[in-house]
Amino acid sequence: MLESVLIANRGEIACRIIRTARRLGMRTIAVYSEADAGALFVQMADEAHLIGPPPARESYLQIDRIIEVAKRTGAASIHPGYGFLSERAEFAEACAKNGIVFVGPPSSAIKAMGLKDAAKSLVQQAGVPVVPGYHGSKQDPDFLRQKAYEIGYPVLIKAVAGGGGKGMRRVEKAADFDAALESAQREAQNSFGDPRVLVEKYILSPRHIEIQVFADSHGNVVHLFERDCSLQRRHQKVIEEAPAPGMTPEMRATMGNAAVEAARAVGYVGAGTVEFIADGREGLRPDRFYFMEMNTRLQVEHPVTEAITGLDLVELQFRAAAGEVLPFSQEDLAIDGHAVEARLYAEDPEKEFLPSTGKLWALEFPEGEGIRIDTGVEAGADVTPYYDPMIAKVIAHGETREEALDRLAAALGETIVAGPKTNAAFLKKLCEAQGFRAGQFDTGFIDRNLESLGVGPQPVDEVAVSFGASALISRQIERLRMAELQKSDEPSSPWSTPDGFQLLGTRSVGVPLLVDGERAEAREVFSREHHGASTVAYGESDPWAEDVVDREVDAPHGVYIIRNGRQTLVQPFDPFDVDLEHMDEGGAVKAPMHGKLIAVFVQPGERVEKGQRLAIVEAMKMEHVLVAPADAEIAEIAAEPGAQVAEGARLIVLKTEE
Repeated sequence: MLESVLIANRGEIACRIIRTARRLGMRTIAVYSEADAGALFVQMADEAHLIGPPPARESYLQIDRIIEVAKRTGAASIHPGYGFLSERAEFAEACAKNGIVFVGPPSSAIKAMGLKDAAKSLVQQAGVPVVPGYHGSKQDPDFLRQKAYEIGYPVLIKAVAGGGGKGMRRVEKAADFDAALESAQREAQNSFGDPRVLVEKYILSPRHIEIQVFADSHGNVVHLFERDCSLQRRHQKVIEEAPAPGMTPEMRATMGNAAVEAARAVGYVGAGTVEFIADGREGLRPDRFYFMEMNTRLQVEHPVTEAITGLDLVELQFRAAAGEVLPFSQEDLAIDGHAVEARLYAEDPEKEFLPSTGKLWALEFPEGEGIRIDTGVEAGADVTPYYDPMIAKVIAHGETREEALDRLAAALGETIVAGPKTNAAFLKKLCEAQGFRAGQFDTGFIDRNLESLGVGPQPVDEVAVSFGASALISRQIERLRMAELQKSDEPSSPWSTPDGFQLLGTRSVGVPLLVDGERAEAREVFSREHHGASTVAYGESDPWAEDVVDREVDAPHGVYIIRNGRQTLVQPFDPFDVDLEHMDEGGAVKAPMHGKLIAVFVQPGERVEKGQRLAIVEAMKMEHVLVAPADAEIAEIAAEPGAQVAEGARLIVLKTEE
């Protein structure tokens, strides 16, 4: 076994690797950026070394800097995790050149599968079916537009060097092709340093099914069965499960053999995933699946495979990298039960899944039979705008699919996160969705069911606001009492106690608030019938009704109320402490999150129509298009492309019709 490992990654996957490495008796070495100085993985490692500023291109993507740390610390190996440098052939080559074991496939395999066009040609020669489309090198926009027409809409534009949904756009009609191509190429350049794309036929009713493969350096290759990753948003996986619903033994064998042949074709070693798209219009059939790509690394969703096989894939990676022979054959492997994984993200489903940043004032996960939590953060940590906004992976295992989904839904409902908004409530509804439960889904399931899944603006949770306002008032009363006690050692008169005491009747006093940043007003109600006590009501809620909230989390700036997996921030409103520039309603288009303004498409004085593209903000490796809320004239451009902008910052000012 290898004596030590440097983890060239961060967050959840770094913690995951450290846990297995420690169990195997390996010395663990972390590298971190300035933004991650206090991160959990830095605390867990035996030693940790700073490698640069927060932006990944200046730290986690610096090959020379990471190799220098590995040499200085005597690291026997480097594990790249997923993302960042995990699929960079030059990184594997740099490790080999410096006598460091790269825990992953040989650089030749990474190169062979690194470019989607070349990979498709390679596996096609090995007899693996591929999606119809243009996979060539010519990138002229007019030529690609013509190819899309020949293929037939809808088509999918995909970055040649892509992954994780980056540089990918579905195009329904020819009129949208140019804008989609431009956006995909720009995102591909920003994410991978390579703007090239390919164009493929978009498969109707597509199921995204992938096969986990594993190979040693002695020519042994097996598959560890399939994962279904069809529940996606913006081509990024949301929930993954194993085995795939509706999978037949015949199709499993056919897909598994195809994946093994793809791995053999490139001399693969270690853990890899061969991704297929299946036409699910008439159920899963062995003659209707197509190769998409091979990920030459560990996948985010690997825990579901571990759950149904009982294997530790990271341990197998270390053993393969050390030259050991696979300890089992294909015939030794079997599926045990069902496993489901949900990706808990710091994002707001009520605002089109915009990334959400800030301090985690509370973070609690449930424990129970069949539940596993993989996370890289803890309460008190900050979710920054520099990296992927994943908070945790919540994994559930059961004897049946129904039991696994029940356990996952329950675990998500018991998860407490206060601070950044999360998709916890959305994920829970997804687990409980009737169509998904019945196995009637494809990659478009989420988009077709956004409303029922709680996506988009939702009504204010009146009960949560009432609880939050009550907590704020109680906090203020306590402060006043403490101030009174500090003024005099004598007991305070009951007539001067600020608790709403009165002799007769019921009265109501307005309480100005900010609810999730928006102005609101609750009512503080004083009642003789309730012994002079006071409570707070908002909207139509009954001020004296008893209700339940999951958690009340106090923070210096307000109170977070967690109820039914949904978070509401209630703050006191002080008219003398308001950022008026960010509170105006005079036609300002503002940054929806902290990020980089990468493009502005309009000029002062220009007339725009409702829905017209105005600008693009990039945050957490995703592009977010800002559109005109109404027909208007551009009055002012308040920020320049390339600028880092804060959430709520004014970017463009519109002059609307009177």
